[in-house]
Amino acid sequence: MFKKIMVGLLLAAAVTAFIGVYFLYSTGLLREPHYDNQAPIIPELKSPAVLVLSKTNGFVHTEAIPAAGAMLAELAVQNGWHIYQSENAASHNAQDLARFDVVVWNNTSGDILTPTQREDFKVWLLGGGKWLGIHAAGGDPSYAWNWYVDNLLGAQFICHTMAPQFQDANVLVVDHEEPLTMHLPSSWHVLQEEWYGFDRNPRQSGARILLAMDESSYDTEPLLFPDSTMEGEHPIAWARSLGKGEIIYSAIGHTAQTYALPEYQRFIAGAINKLAGQRP
Repeated sequence: MFKKIMVGLLLAAAVTAFIGVYFLYSTGLLREPHYDNQAPIIPELKSPAVLVLSKTNGFVHTEAIPAAGAMLAELAVQNGWHIYQSENAASHNAQDLARFDVVVWNNTSGDILTPTQREDFKVWLLGGGKWLGIHAAGGDPSYAWNWYVDNLLGAQFICHTMAPQFQDANVLVVDHEEPLTMHLPSSWHVLQEEWYGFDRNPRQSGARILLAMDESSYDTEPLLFPDSTMEGEHPIAWARSLGKGEIIYSAIGHTAQTYALPEYQRFIAGAINKLAGQRP
């Protein structure tokens, strides 16, 4: 009997381990980074031209990426943008970047750019480029590119809600004068989303906070993540000037249903219009 119990326990442990490894592999966490070196052939696009990159070398948001891509394609039609979507990070070269008014990182993850591509992107952005990052674009637990964390984002992701992962919460409008947020109620109730926590407030490095979490409206899980409570303002979307360029980052958007919310669609449309020099 004891032998049968031990065999059963070992089998259960093996199955659990297999499921765990399979999950990590399927979500991209065990993959070796793949770098793109051959740039895509991008058609001629009128202004405002928007490049959407969804390259992943880390966790793959299998639902969020296509949902955000579909939302962006629809918003492009509604707002008159000319959009090109790609998973090819070799699009981030000096010549091709110069053709776009706005670059959007749609749930990118992991180390996605080669050193040359990093430099080309940095030069483009500091020289007047405009960038929008969505959710996972700021959600890696570590980055090989310090400039991206310290200068562009201004904060390092450290955790997200886990028990449960998806929770209802209130998102607070911080900047009521910002056209991007004027359509939102002062406290915007969002259903069943994953909520990020960061190691510091990007306001400390000059960011303008647009939206913040009402930590009293959901479980920040301080026992699981002691640093998840940010002791004051808990930013979830912000903007900053960077050289002659501008960036907007929103940590909202793990679930596909979030991209169907009219409030969030209007926020993202306003962000791209603002970056493109159009009315938000």
